[in-house]
Amino acid sequence: MPLTSAQKKSFRSIGHHLDPVVQISENGITEGALNELDRALNDHELIKVKLMSPERDERQEQLTQICESSKAELVQKIGKMALLYRRNPQTSDRLSNVRRFSE
Repeated sequence: MPLTSAQKKSFRSIGHHLDPVVQISENGITEGALNELDRALNDHELIKVKLMSPERDERQEQLTQICESSKAELVQKIGKMALLYRRNPQTSDRLSNVRRFSE
């Protein structure tokens, strides 16, 4: 189910203080990067990703591929940073950025 505008607003305020946990190099998306992205989304639900490609169109293609392969939803994209969310009801309250910061 797509995120509502209220959810996106809440997630953007949480994501403002997060550091990127995954970086996609100029060489593109690797299997290792996708595995790390999947692990981070499972643990934290809401994560920041940094796309290092200098070309805007290439970053957009990478972001589309990342969202499709990880089944994550794009919350926000600013420049080379993207905020992604994928719900995980089984993650711990200690690890989930959504549960830790949305009070």
